[in-house]
Amino acid sequence: MFAVVAKGADPADPLSCLYTGEWPEPEVPYGWTTVSVRAASLNQHDLWTLRGVGPPTRRMPVVLGSDAAGIDEDGNEVVVHSVIGDPGAGRGDETLDPRRALLGEEHHGTFAERVAVPRRNLVPKPAGLSFEAAACLPGAWLTAYRMLFGASGLAPGDTVLVQGAGGGVSTALIALGAVAGFRVWVTSRSAERRGRAVEIGAHAAFPVGERLPERVDAVMETVGEATWAHSLRSTRPGGRIVISGATTGGMPPADLHHVFFRQLTVVGSTLGTLADLHALSRLCATHGIAPLVDRVLPLDRAREGFEALEGGGVFGKVVFTPPSAAGADRG
Repeated sequence: MFAVVAKGADPADPLSCLYTGEWPEPEVPYGWTTVSVRAASLNQHDLWTLRGVGPPTRRMPVVLGSDAAGIDEDGNEVVVHSVIGDPGAGRGDETLDPRRALLGEEHHGTFAERVAVPRRNLVPKPAGLSFEAAACLPGAWLTAYRMLFGASGLAPGDTVLVQGAGGGVSTALIALGAVAGFRVWVTSRSAERRGRAVEIGAHAAFPVGERLPERVDAVMETVGEATWAHSLRSTRPGGRIVISGATTGGMPPADLHHVFFRQLTVVGSTLGTLADLHALSRLCATHGIAPLVDRVLPLDRAREGFEALEGGGVFGKVVFTPPSAAGADRG
């Protein structure tokens, strides 16, 4: 079968470690099954793997990709939950299992024509979503869902600030926040991206670091060092900052005075549970919302998608589909 593989890691030149071409069929452990992939979405996590960022036990080479939608062995249209973990070891939450992993880490991932997954990790695909849109649910959209509905403490009418506009998580936060009845503000250095964020549902957009008209009830933080000080200054007394990423660095000055004087709550959030993914799928079906897809590429052109993501030229999600032709690049 055709697959996109990290054959190693290089922090300076990650794409030099990208292999695209023929790969063995997946092995299927007891209790697992296979899914014929119809679409798989690209995440920063895949670039980090190529840079060597992540668990020290990560296998190499490994088929990349953690998110997918496809057809199971019984012919059902499904979405693949990417977290491989034991809910019992995480007090009912597989993301808290100390030994949990993602597809594309300890287990071969979804950038292939077929992927092996635990049977319990399959969720019915919402009928109203294309495979390309549904493939974005298990990663960016599930992360945003848990940030907003599991960690933020927000109620309808509250104001939420999304740091950074244009990424998969931020566009999901805008769409889900609007559906939930929150007032959604976003930041971006790019005037074009600020404008596009408003077009897809944000109520207002501001340059990064700009003083806001008022402090917000919660901040959704995925950027890290570049926006952390602004997040602290922008949160009302008693408000929350929910962190699910740190793309510009994870070691900003803590500035604890802001935290304890204004009694802020800082919450970490990572992906979501299988139950969360079921709930997210129902929400999308009920409200008729869908992930924003920037571009769709066949797997044999995956390098183009990685280059676009690395270069910051993506608004929404990059999605891969099975290759359109044989004889792909084996770079």
